[in-house]
Amino acid sequence: MSGQARATQAKRFPGIALPFPTVLVLLPPSETKAIGGEGAPLDLDALSFPELNPVRDKLVSALEDLANDVPASLKALDISERQIDEVERNAALRTSETTPALLRYTGVLYDNLDFTTLKKVEQERACERLAIASALFGAVRGGDPVPAYRLSGGSTLPSHGSLRTVWKPVLEPVLGSADEFVVDLRSGAYSSLAKIPHAVVVRVITSEGKVVSHFNKAHKGLLARAIARSKAEPSDLKGLVKLAQKAGLKVVQTGEKTADLITD
Repeated sequence: MSGQARATQAKRFPGIALPFPTVLVLLPPSETKAIGGEGAPLDLDALSFPELNPVRDKLVSALEDLANDVPASLKALDISERQIDEVERNAALRTSETTPALLRYTGVLYDNLDFTTLKKVEQERACERLAIASALFGAVRGGDPVPAYRLSGGSTLPSHGSLRTVWKPVLEPVLGSADEFVVDLRSGAYSSLAKIPHAVVVRVITSEGKVVSHFNKAHKGLLARAIARSKAEPSDLKGLVKLAQKAGLKVVQTGEKTADLITD
C-alpha cells in the first residue's frame, strides 16, 4: 500500500493502529447495492488507489450526464424501466450518502462474507485486506466510502466506449504494481479490465472437477471471510492454502499462481 493510501486509511480509522497489509484480495462487485448510508457525499480523495481518481472523476461525470437521458441510460446500463431508480442514483453520485464498500455491495458473496457479524478487529482486517473490483471506481478497499450506483464491467458508455478500453491503460499498471500478495477472485468481466500477472487466481470447482457457477460467489465469500478472520496474514500461495484449510475450506494449489477451492 502506498504512503498516500496509508494516510487515507489513518484518517478513516482515527485512533486505530491498522496493520500494514501483505495480502490484497480482489473480490467481484455486485449488480445490487445497499441503498442509503451515513457517510458524507463522495470524496474521491478518500478512496484507496488515488492514481485512479482522474478516470473515476470522468466516469462519475459521464454517468451523471447520461442520467439526464433516461432512455439512453436504460440502454447503456442494460436495465428496464422498472429499474429507473438506478438512473436516479447515478444522477446523485456526488450528493448522495456513502457507506463503506463492504456494506454497499450485496448478494451471495457478501452474504457469505457477512461483514457485520465479524468482530471489530476482523472488520478492520477486512477493510484492509479485501478490495472490490468496480466498473465505476476501478478498485476500492473494503472500508472506502462509496455511494450507490449502477454500472457493470461489460457496459459501454456513449461518451467513452467500453469500460475495458477506459480502465485497462490505467488500472492494469496500478494493480500490477501492488506490492502485496494479490489473490484474484474477480469474475470474467472485471478480470478483463486489468491483468495482474503476479496474482494468484482461485477457481471454485466441485469434487468431480467441474467448475461451479451457481454457488461460485458463495464459496468466494467464505474464503474472504476466512482471510478477514485470520490473525495470520498469508504472504504467498502456500500460506493462503494453509489459512483456508484451517478455516475448514478445501483449497489446493494447482500451479505456481493457481489454486482450486473445492466444494462438496
